[in-house]
Amino acid sequence: MKYMLIMRSTDEAEAAFADSDIPFEEIMESMGRFNDEMVQAGVLVAAEGLDPDPATGVVVDYSSQPPVVTDGPYGETKELFGGYWIVDVASLEEATAWARRAPLAGPGMKAEIRRISSIDEFPQDNVWIQKERAWREATGQL
Repeated sequence: MKYMLIMRSTDEAEAAFADSDIPFEEIMESMGRFNDEMVQAGVLVAAEGLDPDPATGVVVDYSSQPPVVTDGPYGETKELFGGYWIVDVASLEEATAWARRAPLAGPGMKAEIRRISSIDEFPQDNVWIQKERAWREATGQL
């Protein structure tokens, strides 16, 4: 099963991190070590960090038609997503064990874990599922 481990942090945690004296090389070393452990264990599928400046993104709100696009930073943001890992593991418990090892220490830092649905869970007689399956096969994803 695949799970997404989503890095989240509060505005306060981001500010505290920005004010810290932790050298960038040290941060890269701890994150690199963690990623390498997942690679060596054969569970890492993908990992990406997001731009730390929310002003570089937008929100698309589907509450009306046409949808409304709002530039960042976002009002009343309680938490921001900072990046993610996708792991292919046997269970939620194993995904949780990996998340507990992530170098995300500090108040306001969190990891949300969500199972990724497999294409096999959808109706296979649906034309759109068939098209997606063909695309995944053609691109080596299945």
